[in-house]
Amino acid sequence: MRDVAVIGVGNTKFGELWEYSLRDLFVEAALKALDDAGVDMIDSIYVGTMSSGMFVDQEHIGALVADYVGKKHVPALRVESACASGGFAFRQGLIEVAGGFSDIVLVGGVEKMTDTEDATFALSSAADQDNESYFGATFPALYAMIARAHMHKYGTTRDQLAAVSVKNHNNGSLNPDAQFGRKITIEAVKKSVMVAEPLTILDCSPVTDGAACAVICPLEMAGKFKKKPIKVIGTGVATDTIALHSREDITTLKAVQLSADRAYQMAGKKPGDIDLAEVHDCFTIAEIVVTEELGFAEKGKGGLLVEEGKTALDGEIPINTSGGLKSKGHPVGATGIAQVAEIVRQLRGEAGERQIDNPKVGLTQNMGGSGASSVTHIFEVV
Repeated sequence: MRDVAVIGVGNTKFGELWEYSLRDLFVEAALKALDDAGVDMIDSIYVGTMSSGMFVDQEHIGALVADYVGKKHVPALRVESACASGGFAFRQGLIEVAGGFSDIVLVGGVEKMTDTEDATFALSSAADQDNESYFGATFPALYAMIARAHMHKYGTTRDQLAAVSVKNHNNGSLNPDAQFGRKITIEAVKKSVMVAEPLTILDCSPVTDGAACAVICPLEMAGKFKKKPIKVIGTGVATDTIALHSREDITTLKAVQLSADRAYQMAGKKPGDIDLAEVHDCFTIAEIVVTEELGFAEKGKGGLLVEEGKTALDGEIPINTSGGLKSKGHPVGATGIAQVAEIVRQLRGEAGERQIDNPKVGLTQNMGGSGASSVTHIFEVV
């Protein structure tokens, strides 16, 4: 297998982008990534989308984006794994380059979520339809159950949940592409509209339009292009039961732990070697549990990690420097690639006001549903 590097990244602004179509969004992100890499020719395309058929009545996304990027005869494939679609698309492109089937691959993700009144229904299709969605258990409700169980078992506090949102909004305020680039307070989180107790609206990631893309190639070729290459040194995926009630312990996200362990093993790294991470904070409790599964905190101590400032920009392990899903936004198919773009910019030293000090190794973790699928990637400065 060949070593693989990221040589270009690009994304749209995230938000309620009424004037843009799904294809417009992907084209903008793709052209930015290709320009960032300094390439024009590509061998194939992988694109992550979760529910374009329900959001905008459009399927056959691979051929669509290849056509509108001006690469209509290039092999192009859509990848779906709920909210982890972008991360899985990156993995498929990585496998293609590592395996020698293609040299330059465009990997991307896109979602146009605001053009329908049925976003909640579309998102709920990633849960167990017969045993969860049918009974009205939407994702806020499922994650609220995880939060209550974690609070009961480990003593995680309401303020610790809110601290995740406060931190990520602080980071997002430094990201010009974030959907909600404003700072908030713990009291504002706690007093905002209740969605599913104990989670309020400010504990939840928003409905978002947006796209993100990356260009990857063999590491041995990467020196030919204009930007500093960032090597992909580890990747891991795993799944779990799709229904929350089928798990032995709902305070644990086993797929996250397994995907991380597999990525750490491939990279030859351990949690203490990671300088920063972009993780799947679809809800505040998700970030807390994910940081535990990634090994950044002992089980039950994820809330304390954020409360003590250890995941802040100047902390021991900065988490979601982009603002995360909570502040940056969560266009579900694009999220995994947007995470990659943030890590690449941080490792290049191009993250602007939110740049952390001299990072060498970064990690992304992207998951689908209530943790039924998870993909982890690890990146390193060459």
